[in-house]
Amino acid sequence: MSEADWRAAGDRVETLIAASAAGGAVARERAEELVRLVADLYGEGLTRLLDIAHEHGALTDDVLTALAGDDLVASLLLVHGLHPDPVDTRIERALAEVRAQPGSHGGDVELLDVGADGVVRLRMPAGHDGCGSTAATLRLAVEGAIEAAAPEVTAIEFEEPAAAPGGGSVIPVSALFSRIAAAGPDGARVAS
Repeated sequence: MSEADWRAAGDRVETLIAASAAGGAVARERAEELVRLVADLYGEGLTRLLDIAHEHGALTDDVLTALAGDDLVASLLLVHGLHPDPVDTRIERALAEVRAQPGSHGGDVELLDVGADGVVRLRMPAGHDGCGSTAATLRLAVEGAIEAAAPEVTAIEFEEPAAAPGGGSVIPVSALFSRIAAAGPDGARVAS
């Protein structure tokens, strides 16, 4: 099954579950229970498969790396809590993928912490506070990558970078208008 085929199959499952709502709440609940039971069965099968491979010495680091590197297998391992890489490693890998995207401006996004409660704390790169659309685009790319790599994450918090020492070279717009208001009709500064 090609990557496009298995992704399409996943989309079709979601569509069928959503369509079952047309049959009422009971039909939707039954469809969701069916999917849950099948997923639980497959999850137990995957767990046993990995246990057997481990017992026979076949679950080497190379094999685990290959399993984690296959998108379909990795997604199944994630769903069932069997992914070999810890959450922070998966998040760092996701951030590296965002950084590699042309025009992402994500080179300096820094992982600060993954809390026991599943909250991820990141530091945004300096210089993104001037362009709201760039910062928003970067946040969306980072959030999407992290959610795909670590579905157990409960929230993503962004810490803004500290102002550069000696910064303040940008004059706030409000300060400009206050100077205009303080000037007289001929433009001369009025003493206050």
